[in-house]
Amino acid sequence: MPALAAWVLAWAAHLGLQGAGVAAWACMAAGLLPGLWWQRLQATLARRLMVALGYPLSVLALGLQGQPWAWGAAAAVLALAYPHRTWRDAPLYPTPSLALQSLPAHLPLRAGARVLDAGCGLGHGLRALRRACPQAQLQGVEFSRPLALLARLSCPKAQIHRGDMWALPWGDYHVVYLFQRPESMARAWAKACAEMPPGSWLLSLEFEVPGQRPQAQWCDVPGKPVHAYQVGAAPMRRAPKV
Repeated sequence: MPALAAWVLAWAAHLGLQGAGVAAWACMAAGLLPGLWWQRLQATLARRLMVALGYPLSVLALGLQGQPWAWGAAAAVLALAYPHRTWRDAPLYPTPSLALQSLPAHLPLRAGARVLDAGCGLGHGLRALRRACPQAQLQGVEFSRPLALLARLSCPKAQIHRGDMWALPWGDYHVVYLFQRPESMARAWAKACAEMPPGSWLLSLEFEVPGQRPQAQWCDVPGKPVHAYQVGAAPMRRAPKV
């Protein structure tokens, strides 16, 4: 709603000044003001960008309506960042920097424990893991070449592999962390049970494994709970709904 309100006010200012015969640059400058003011009230960077960039991106889109090459270039960039085989996985969901801060209190890890961020994107999850567990050996896997490259630049102390998280064996890791989507969780848990040693952990931000009760849960960031499942632990299934 804040984004929609900012965009409506932006276009109202733009069209109002345009109807009064004001120069185009002044109309666009006025249109930027609602988003720039309202973004300051948002809690996260993603929300601030959404509020602030909606109007200028819509102006750009309208200006490129007659330029097919521009839309082709945009499609090529999108295809490069998100290859077709990754469309069933989650889009770019950044992990909040403090979302894993309580991890050591729930999962005491020895120094040198191997931790994998499966689908690491731009490296937000790796940075959150580094903040929570500086003694761990962090690795990430990302199928998109551009995102993997950017993750290496932003997380120089982690090892970033370019590859398929589902094809990469998970057996060498003490913890596998992912921020996927609900439809991926059953597959991730099946892979963890098949490949990871007993006592290792699967961590999921926000989304639970269907039918399984996590051995640990916490919520350091409102609306971003962490669910921890221990491989080989006694099953804790949820009671069926009636």
